[in-house]
Order: sequence, then structure tokens, then C-alpha cells
Amino acid sequence: MSTTPPPPRAVFQSSRLIILFAIVLAVCATPVAFGAPFLWLVYLAPIGVVVWVVRVRTVVDPDAVTVRRVVGGRRVPWDRISTLKLGDRSGVTAVLSDGAQLPLPAVRVRDLPQLAAASGGRLPDPAGD
Repeated sequence: MSTTPPPPRAVFQSSRLIILFAIVLAVCATPVAFGAPFLWLVYLAPIGVVVWVVRVRTVVDPDAVTVRRVVGGRRVPWDRISTLKLGDRSGVTAVLSDGAQLPLPAVRVRDLPQLAAASGGRLPDPAGD
């Protein structure tokens, strides 16, 4: 009985260490938060950072690319992606067959070999063989 390994899947997301930054920000904001009415709203910034880190990601598998944002998400099959566009700040954007662009959060140019491996052969490996 031979077992085939599951198809590769890659998840690109921001570092969870950013949550530590949000906690430190909340602790430092505590004296300000109790200084006057409605200054407790300063806690919305660290809460927003934590929600962003936990939610925003790009998941790549041999069937599709799934982009998840703070609110909502989108799953795009590989046959609807015509090319990838490399941004000037090392970001990666998928260009769809209808000309629309879909930014891939947390995917950087340095992640292209891993992205190619998870695509199931739909993207060539930029590192070459």
C-alpha cells in the first residue's frame, strides 16, 4: 500500500511577533487611556493590529490562490491567473485573465520559490534547476 504525500500548500502571513508589539503598545497606552473620557479608544489601535495579523494571509495550493483580508476574502483558481506582477516594494500581485489585479498579502519576492512549489507546477521556479 503506497501512500502519496498530500499536495503542497503554502500559507503566507505576517509574523506573529507583531502581536507582541501590539501588547506592548496597549500597556504603554494605559496611562493615556484613563486620562480623559473616550481616550480608552486608543486601545482600538492594538486590537486592530492583532486582528490584522491573525486574519490577513495568502494560501496557495495546486488548485487556487486564496487571499484573506481583515474583512472578506477571495479564492481564485490558477486558470484565471495570467501572470504575477512584482511590486517596487517587494510585494507580489496576481494579474487575472480579465486584467484585474489581486494583491497577495504577505507574499514577497523572496517567497517566489515557495510559491512556485505550492502551485503544483503552474508557476515556474524562478531559481531555476
